[in-house]
Amino acid sequence: MLADKDRIFTNVYGFQPWNLAAAQKRGDWDNTKALMAIGQDAIIDKVKASGLRGRGGAGFPTGMKWSFMPKEPKPDRPNFLVINADESEPGSCKDREIIRHDPHKLIEGALIAGFAMRARAAYIYIRGEYIREAETLFAAVAEAYDKGLLGKNACGSGYDFDVFVHRGAGAYICGEETAMLESLEGKKGQPRLKPPFPAGAGLYGCPTTVNNVESIAVVPTILRRGPEWFASFGREKNEGTKLFQISGHVNKPCVVEEAMSISFRELIEVHCGGIRGGWDNLLAVIPGGSSVPLVPAAEIMDAPMDFDGLKALGSGLGTAAVIVMDKSTDIVRAISRLSYFYKHESCGQCTPCREGTGWMWRVMERMRTGDADVSEIDTLYQVTKQIEGHTICALGDAAAWPIQGLIKHFRPEMERRIIEKQGGGLSPMMEAAE
Repeated sequence: MLADKDRIFTNVYGFQPWNLAAAQKRGDWDNTKALMAIGQDAIIDKVKASGLRGRGGAGFPTGMKWSFMPKEPKPDRPNFLVINADESEPGSCKDREIIRHDPHKLIEGALIAGFAMRARAAYIYIRGEYIREAETLFAAVAEAYDKGLLGKNACGSGYDFDVFVHRGAGAYICGEETAMLESLEGKKGQPRLKPPFPAGAGLYGCPTTVNNVESIAVVPTILRRGPEWFASFGREKNEGTKLFQISGHVNKPCVVEEAMSISFRELIEVHCGGIRGGWDNLLAVIPGGSSVPLVPAAEIMDAPMDFDGLKALGSGLGTAAVIVMDKSTDIVRAISRLSYFYKHESCGQCTPCREGTGWMWRVMERMRTGDADVSEIDTLYQVTKQIEGHTICALGDAAAWPIQGLIKHFRPEMERRIIEKQGGGLSPMMEAAE
């Protein structure tokens, strides 16, 4: 269990004010000039040494991502940092807590990360529905400008750096990094074909790095306490602390910062007061936000909550949005509801996703009511495989994986509904096979 002295986000519950004066008392903006004085490449090396991996879902090594940026930007093609605050994944609510209660951690992190990547400016793209959070972020950025922490000669470092806050209009697809860049440019938020990757040609055709809010917000603390401190938590290649967002059928849902690789059982017992109705009542868990496959109770009980531990179970850590479902859950209905979400949020650019997400949802609805044939379960699985990996961005995969997880682990429940709806006998296809 993580000790309080090791927590990076010390105001995640908002018990103290979010403003600059309170943030400075918590240690933010403490001689930021000295952190920048160690040099741009040295900052990147320290972030690499810390083992920090992207906290937005994919888990790509953050320091390595920064190192892809040009070391000598051309005057007419400046480098940019774009911070993804478009937190629209069902179950995810950690970036929201950072922005509304600890925004200066993010702003200071943006300056240091931007400086390390030779960026001219940072754009924070915040989810459209986060209205109060956006107000706080705008005010926090204004505070930083007023005190000379941003803008010309930021923090007295001799480096000029601007931070712009851009409000999205409520499109989940704009959480995909290239769709976000399109939206920032004023175009329809649709993912771009890659290559070129953003580090080569991103925002306005300039070299760009897109990072998650949490990935950027932890950087100042890593530099102050040292990469070795951060790397001391979690297993190898899964280092650091992480904000977990636990919702669903636990006694106390919460957002909590914990060490990576903590077991699922300890996470729930210590911070959530256990499963509603006891551990025997646990049915399944979606461990990383709605786009990762569910894991049945027996498999996840003692699993380490990190990238590799959940990958080994055929799922993923994602944003660490842990959705807990007890035995009162209609599991087929729950996954059908997620299918509707992905149908609704598909941008429509790729045929497999545009047509497939609607088709999968319609079939899932029939599976929910039992108005299907048992043979259609295999057809549904085949269609998920034809969508997965065949689209420009990962939304097709995100739509397919929950259904694949359902079929893998709860196929008997799907079959039971169909057989009961047909009067308890075998389906016509199964009778023919007999």
